[in-house]
Amino acid sequence: MEVWDAIHSKRAIRQFRDEPLQPAHIERVLRAGRRAQSSKNSQPWHFIAVQDRARLEKLAQTGAGMGHVAGAALCVVIAVPVQNERTLWHFFDSGQSAAYMQLAATELGIGSCLGTIYAPDKARELLGMPADMQTRLVISFGYPADAAAAARPLQSGGRNNFDDIVHWETW
Repeated sequence: MEVWDAIHSKRAIRQFRDEPLQPAHIERVLRAGRRAQSSKNSQPWHFIAVQDRARLEKLAQTGAGMGHVAGAALCVVIAVPVQNERTLWHFFDSGQSAAYMQLAATELGIGSCLGTIYAPDKARELLGMPADMQTRLVISFGYPADAAAAARPLQSGGRNNFDDIVHWETW
């Protein structure tokens, strides 16, 4: 699959089949995240790959609207060092890494959805993270429960009009 095709066809998939992911696919997705660009090449991330059903269900309780986490075959929590005003880029770098993972998953026929962790201390305890690390981002992965819906083109109005959001040189 070409990168543009992955970008164009990517959908947020929240319903997954009850089927484990192939270990080689999991590793490929994680390796894609590792390859993401980062500010000053700091590569601040650590990935916590979670497959245990009970832990996924508890992880889903650390955010709102995160049922997709409980039903996923795999979730990847991206942890970064605790920040101050000089290291705010760590969360932006996490987003880059998440996007790379999601595109790699799309190429492999794996659906994914981002989730926001609103109870980071609860997540830290659940995942055994050290005190100097924090997280706000989780990505659920799995084979789409409805493959046809995952492949369906966006409905009209699914994205803002290009000319309404792109400004050349000035606003």
